[in-house]
Amino acid sequence: MTHTQSLFFQKFAITPNDLQRYLGEALSAGGEYADLYFEYLTSTSIAVEESIVKSASQGISAGCGVRVLSGERTGYAYTDDLAPEKIMRAARTAALIARGPATQPVQNLKEAAGHQLYQVSSPSADADIASKLELVMRSDKAGRAFDPRIVQVRASYVDELRQILVIGSDGTYATDVQPMARFSVSCIAKSGENSARGASGGGGRVGLDFYQNEKTPEYYATEAARQAIIQLDAREAPAGEMEVVLGPGWPGILLHEAIGHGLEADFNRKGTSAFAGLIGKRVASEKCTVVDNGTLPSRRGSINVDDEGSPTQNTVLIEKGILKGYLSDKLSSKLMGMPDTGNGRRESYEHIPMPRMTNTYMLAGEDTPEDIIKSVKRGLYAVNFGGGQVDITNGKFVFSTSEAYMIEDGKVTAPLKNCTLIGNGPDALTKVSMVGNDLKLDEGVGTCGKDGQSVPVGVGIPTIKLDSMTVGGTAR
Repeated sequence: MTHTQSLFFQKFAITPNDLQRYLGEALSAGGEYADLYFEYLTSTSIAVEESIVKSASQGISAGCGVRVLSGERTGYAYTDDLAPEKIMRAARTAALIARGPATQPVQNLKEAAGHQLYQVSSPSADADIASKLELVMRSDKAGRAFDPRIVQVRASYVDELRQILVIGSDGTYATDVQPMARFSVSCIAKSGENSARGASGGGGRVGLDFYQNEKTPEYYATEAARQAIIQLDAREAPAGEMEVVLGPGWPGILLHEAIGHGLEADFNRKGTSAFAGLIGKRVASEKCTVVDNGTLPSRRGSINVDDEGSPTQNTVLIEKGILKGYLSDKLSSKLMGMPDTGNGRRESYEHIPMPRMTNTYMLAGEDTPEDIIKSVKRGLYAVNFGGGQVDITNGKFVFSTSEAYMIEDGKVTAPLKNCTLIGNGPDALTKVSMVGNDLKLDEGVGTCGKDGQSVPVGVGIPTIKLDSMTVGGTAR
């Protein structure tokens, strides 16, 4: 018996016979498939501002979601009380919502062969809160010490340990214990009337020792302060069409938003994605190969099994510019007659699963970052991004940079402010003319929103050059 099994079977007195009864009740009004998603979550959150602890909290939540599928109809109900009668009531409610003509028998359970992607000997959720507070205070001190022009530092730390048990009427049976930690620092710099902000952070499915040995609080604080100081001297961004170079790592968020969401199967099943019906067609430059990989060890977007109990995969989405496939869950897989890629994800037991990204990135090319910069006569070098928006029906996006520079005569020159990138995802990828050999994934801060649900994700990109993109700014 695994730790997660013992948690639900012993702590909440759930038995295998109970699971069969719950699934039977879920299918009592007809339906093709039903599943149970049990979750037990412990979490910590600490925030420091002006060297003062502004908030500190620890919490525990538990619940079960019951889903029934009948054709394209989904019935879903959940309970935060794991008493048998409460789960039976949720199962009955989901059954009545999804009511269907056919009823499939409940199959014998067979445990999924998941990965072992996060070997955390001691999850940070188990550490005492004083150890976590010490890390946050260290980052506050380091941010202030970086430069006298740093006038404000905010730092926070959050972690969680999520234990799940997924049981499906098709015989799906999976458990997982999912650690997560994230550190965030923001700094405000001021010089005369000018003020600027920088932000940094990172983490993943790691323990507290990650912040002692690999990426320290001082590392994140220094990076946030550096960005803020650079922005103090930034000049207004130019406007118009120009060459654009995206730096490695976090700028992959543009790829995630402008391309990734449009490749989720539910949007394509409904015909609302700009990529609908384009499998096998060229959608990008031949230099572009894009994957979604949920199997990278310790990464923020990685999971051993998805929230439907299917093992995660490395899925090739675009190969040398040709669209190869979509990201799917069980429902989209069945309705579209395509493989389940293990991308069924949900925010919590209160939410239904849907196709979502894990770690989405472009593979490295053969160009050096130096050669890419040298090839630009006059253009923009986007190193870090802030917020962005995309319309998946047409792929149009707008992104604001948080750190960007001019490139003039093949050299990186002045820092820029108030700079946005405007474009169309499918169109932008066709203009990629150089791809660097320096693939980098983000530091581990990404959270993706869709239909009111948020899940942790990863992004990545090597240095790439786009021959033309609209830059929004104020200077001419």
